[in-house]
Amino acid sequence: MTNSLIIDFHTHIFPDKLAAKAIPQMAAKAHSTPYVNGTVSDLKRSMREANITCSVALPVLTSPSQFSSTNRFALEQSAKDFSNLNHDIISFGGIHPDSSNYKAELRELKSMGFLGIKLHPDYQDVNFDDIRYMRIIDYASELGFIIVTHAGVDIGLPDPVHCTPNSVLHVLQEVQPPKLILAHTGGWKLWDEVEEKLVGRDVYFDTAFSIRFMSSEQFMRIIRNHGVNRILFATDSPWDGQKESLDAIRSLNFSEHELSLILGKNAAQLLGISQS
Repeated sequence: MTNSLIIDFHTHIFPDKLAAKAIPQMAAKAHSTPYVNGTVSDLKRSMREANITCSVALPVLTSPSQFSSTNRFALEQSAKDFSNLNHDIISFGGIHPDSSNYKAELRELKSMGFLGIKLHPDYQDVNFDDIRYMRIIDYASELGFIIVTHAGVDIGLPDPVHCTPNSVLHVLQEVQPPKLILAHTGGWKLWDEVEEKLVGRDVYFDTAFSIRFMSSEQFMRIIRNHGVNRILFATDSPWDGQKESLDAIRSLNFSEHELSLILGKNAAQLLGISQS
């Protein structure tokens, strides 16, 4: 079973020196073993081995002061031409909810050519339905950005959970963002609540770091009940393997058509990548 267009919608990369320090620290906190070392070169090696067309890199700002340096690195790694992607990276921008001028920063990200932004309520220590996030999500949506947020429990951080299905519902009701993506199949380790409250809503789910943490029956049920046209294949690399995640999802009873949507076509449509 093969699919020519494969897009991993959720990966993380770091400058080499930072990766050498940050990945072991994060792995120790999460009691998790990374599949790659967090560098650009190792992600690209993984992509070649898994035959992944491109990976979306999602930077996380833990402080507003990281805006310039983090986004400069992200821009340097991001493909500029989407017409012939071949194991390339498309990076989103990062923004912190405590930004002193979030509108100016979002406009700057837009002018730099980013297609989306990443939010992480746990690492940024802000509830997802906090007014600071809702303002960012509202203006980012006005600018046409794709918005990816961590959702559910974070394996490396203690309670409280900052992005719950209830907080997502609040944002959907108040802001109605057209291109919001909830990572980890709607909310890591909160999948019963996801089924009860979020499945079928006008929001995307990515599959990052999910498939091996719930039953295959629940995974397939969530995807099919939510609608395969709103599902994006993702791994959370370096925290899950790209080849391993592909093998796992291909082993399930999805049709070729369903797989083609999940693995690449839905993402390509969001990103504006030609599927010809």
